[in-house]
Amino acid sequence: MSVKSFFIGLPVILTLTFPAEAVERPAVVPATHEELSRAIDELAGQIHGLSERWRGHFAGSEPPGERPLLSIMLSHRQELGLSSAQVHELERLRADFQREAIKRDADQRVAEMDLAALLRADPVDMGKVEAKVREVERVRVDLRVARIRAIEQGKAQLTPDQRAKLASLLAQPWPPRPRTGQHQAPPPPAATATPLIQ
Repeated sequence: MSVKSFFIGLPVILTLTFPAEAVERPAVVPATHEELSRAIDELAGQIHGLSERWRGHFAGSEPPGERPLLSIMLSHRQELGLSSAQVHELERLRADFQREAIKRDADQRVAEMDLAALLRADPVDMGKVEAKVREVERVRVDLRVARIRAIEQGKAQLTPDQRAKLASLLAQPWPPRPRTGQHQAPPPPAATATPLIQ
């Protein structure tokens, strides 16, 4: 038997040995309307959460009193002339706030999941929904107040001269964005990688 006839006959032999009907296909299980609705609600919640975090990371839209001043102070410790005691206290304040922010973020996510479950009911219990919406917003407000409190405690660590230097650092304009191939300028004092870090 020649090699050519072997390769011509091989597909025929394989087709006869393993018929197409013998291959077991997975059963298709149609999704119910409720399952599909639940999946869409969960996806919408995840997208909403991502968009909030995206805005927080990149928008730079914090009011001036809510900029991540603790991180700015620490990243400019030489320019401000911070003592080691000041640095230690600012790092402690920032770490305390980060821990609190992580807990409150988790609380908010759980409350949002509970709210989504309440909204899937038919009919929707408006009393429970209203209470849950208020809980979600309370967590958000509590986090914002905690952030402002941490900033104020950090500013209280500075001398009047250091506060004046910080004000001039914060007044500096944003540098222009570099074009492709150019060296990137250092970020402005108000820019941070993580908005929750003060």
